[in-house]
Amino acid sequence: MSHERSGFSSRIGFVLATAGSAVGLGNIWRFPYLAAKYGGGSFLLIYLILTLTFGFALMITEVALGRRAGTSAINAFGHFNKKYTFIGYLTSFIPFIIFPYYCVIGGWVTKYMAVSLQGQIHAAASDDFFTGFIGKTEEPILYLLIFLVITTIIVAFGVKGGIERVSTFMMPVLIVLLIGVSIFCITRPGALAGVVYYLKPSLKDFGPTTFLAALGQLFYSMSLAMGIMITFGSYMPKKSDLEKSVAQVECFDTGVAFLAGLMIVPAVFVFSNGDSSMLAKGPSLMFVMLPKVFDSMAFSNGIGAVFFILVLFAALTSSISLLETLVAVLMDKFHMRRIPAVILLFFIALLMALPSSLGYGALSGITIIGFSILDFFDFLSNSVLMPIAAFLTCIFTAYVIKPDVIVNEVESSGKFHRKSLFLVMIKYIAPLCIIAILIFSVLEGLGIITV
Repeated sequence: MSHERSGFSSRIGFVLATAGSAVGLGNIWRFPYLAAKYGGGSFLLIYLILTLTFGFALMITEVALGRRAGTSAINAFGHFNKKYTFIGYLTSFIPFIIFPYYCVIGGWVTKYMAVSLQGQIHAAASDDFFTGFIGKTEEPILYLLIFLVITTIIVAFGVKGGIERVSTFMMPVLIVLLIGVSIFCITRPGALAGVVYYLKPSLKDFGPTTFLAALGQLFYSMSLAMGIMITFGSYMPKKSDLEKSVAQVECFDTGVAFLAGLMIVPAVFVFSNGDSSMLAKGPSLMFVMLPKVFDSMAFSNGIGAVFFILVLFAALTSSISLLETLVAVLMDKFHMRRIPAVILLFFIALLMALPSSLGYGALSGITIIGFSILDFFDFLSNSVLMPIAAFLTCIFTAYVIKPDVIVNEVESSGKFHRKSLFLVMIKYIAPLCIIAILIFSVLEGLGIITV
């Protein structure tokens, strides 16, 4: 059975959908923490330089591979050289691990949005609200199901009718909400000191640890090494300027991360009377600290509701891209039609998500090498498999098919302005950076070093 491959209707559709996949929870709950910890401006400067070099090289490689092969990651590597089909299988396996537990976290966001809309941000600010919620059985599963159903319905409508249409709505709204909340937060009394702290470079923080922290954050933030960019590249119109499109995705992703920091760091700074150590990373920032911050403000319920709506949009755009990547695998490899593939993955994801959801309640006694169930899947996918897949992609591109394949694909739709940079990065620098990410993230995940 053959089927006509779907595609984005325009370059802006590709850019907004791809930017949506890159803009996720990592931009909002990890970037502000790292930026604050490493001196603000110094971290921002390093992050920007890495975005324009390392991030650009990896992203344009994956998008070009997908557009050239015209297929998802599971078949893309074999398209160029059958001996390296295993890289496609590895890359496709990663979103299969990530999507279920990401929906669990998406369910938490959905819960907090509902609480905020009900005017209960004060209740959410209590010390035991979050742990009490995730420790339950039925309620977290209910919100997980709501989030998963929304994601599934959007992907079921296809690339143009679902993903592109929703992305062209949600991404501009997300940006507007981010700007609005950021302006509100930085105009609070005492917030200017937090803005200065966030933006002012600190020379003492220009060091290897800051570099590795920024490198790791960039790698995870841009949705690299999980088949998403290859899949979306396969949907990209051949006539669209590939380099310009990737550059615009970079701008969106970096801009959202920057605005998230501008929104969160000064707000927490004011709430904590200048104590930057109050900025935790991960769920504790999003679901414990920020409700307390919003509760201390005027219009607390309104600002909390707007914040969690924009976080939900960010979570949805990423979950949509993860599910679409898995759907594309079933359609390309097993020639399934979209609707049956979406339905099958819905039930698989739900079953796989249940242990992660119950891991803080009924299954809280179960740990894997010291991790809760959700944290283990996060560690396995983000800290181990993604860097390995990215390293193999670099070696495959630089020394198996050769960089000219990427260069020719980029130049087929426009001038490749950063070609020299790409060649140096993909051959020499990017592989070394990815090895550094692998070592650093594993040591961090195991608690041997702290970030």
